[in-house]
Amino acid sequence: MSDPASITVTPVFVADLYVEGERMPIYVHVIDHPQGRVLVDTGMTELHPTAADLDPRLRPLSEQDFDLAGIDIVVNTHLHGDHCGGNHLFAGKPIYVQRRELDDARSEDDYIREWVDAPGVRYVPVDGELELLPGLRLVPAPGHTRGSQVVVVETGGRPVIIGGDVAVWHGEFDEPPTEGRQRVLALDPELVWLAHEHEPWRPRTV
Repeated sequence: MSDPASITVTPVFVADLYVEGERMPIYVHVIDHPQGRVLVDTGMTELHPTAADLDPRLRPLSEQDFDLAGIDIVVNTHLHGDHCGGNHLFAGKPIYVQRRELDDARSEDDYIREWVDAPGVRYVPVDGELELLPGLRLVPAPGHTRGSQVVVVETGGRPVIIGGDVAVWHGEFDEPPTEGRQRVLALDPELVWLAHEHEPWRPRTV
């Protein structure tokens, strides 16, 4: 088992979108683990007609001071365009995604198929929970999509969760929970990093 204190999470801002009169950020998250560097989601690298009304402003990883080659493993929380649009930057690297999500992304309309199956992209389909590395676990979190998942980072205390769109904004944790949010809350996390919030969500302490 790795020393939990040696596992760190770093958010990286990669774009923002115009949603309901405000700019909504897009973050990806880097997990530095003693056994490898893991990237959770890949953001967007180009514009697409389906997102034109959101006026995306992009800062792709490929145009930042970011070591693309230093990433060992990629995880997609789900395969909407703002989460998998940079997958092609990691052609040949293993990209872990729930099998249900991959099946839906290849058959349903609200996905950008050419980004999902960009040249050289190599998926590792996951069925349910998976220990990715010691202290790093993938957990299905259906709600935003049927095949969404979160990454649970064991810290030695309460876990840290990288949640993707398990909640799009902090206030959704106060709304009727999806199955995915119920699972996250049941883990009693210290904090939850979300893709579209600048700061992590922290459960209220009584």
